[in-house]
Amino acid sequence: MADTEVYTPRLKSVYLEKIRAAMKEEFGYTNEMQVPKLDKIVVNMGIGEATADSKKVQAAIKDLAAITGQKPAPTRARKSIAGFKLREGMVVGAKVTLRKERMYEFLDRLITIALPRVKDFRGLNGNSFDGRGNYAMGLKEHIVFPEINYDQIDQMWGMDIVVCTTATSDKEAKALLKHFQFPFMS
Repeated sequence: MADTEVYTPRLKSVYLEKIRAAMKEEFGYTNEMQVPKLDKIVVNMGIGEATADSKKVQAAIKDLAAITGQKPAPTRARKSIAGFKLREGMVVGAKVTLRKERMYEFLDRLITIALPRVKDFRGLNGNSFDGRGNYAMGLKEHIVFPEINYDQIDQMWGMDIVVCTTATSDKEAKALLKHFQFPFMS
């Protein structure tokens, strides 16, 4: 007898069972497809000062891969800037676009494990929306994620996290993220 049960991330099932119904009631949507949902999460890590040392670049890319569970794409410099000792085409960062199950898994770890570990954390800024329903936030240290072994890192990296939704306004997007238990400051 084969086990054919498909794995569904915790937050995805919460969205399908509870959040969608709550959003439909709150905003008076007439159709299930009108309810905003998470589209993708983009995680970007700027490597900046480590561009001269390829070992540090590889370590940062390896850490980002461990955090997200997906291979990062290196971001390269578009122009040469002599003041920064930067040449065109040098790797200056790495980014990952998460969708579907990986997106929900990453979001779950971000909200339940990583954000509570941030030093002096008072909540996320509720004004960091772009006007089209996308939310951006930054972390100063990547070591707040459980996948990173504190003893094995040589440098701390900051990262930008952009949560893209299908919401058409910031009000809808903020309501959606609040249902996902985002810890916004009041």
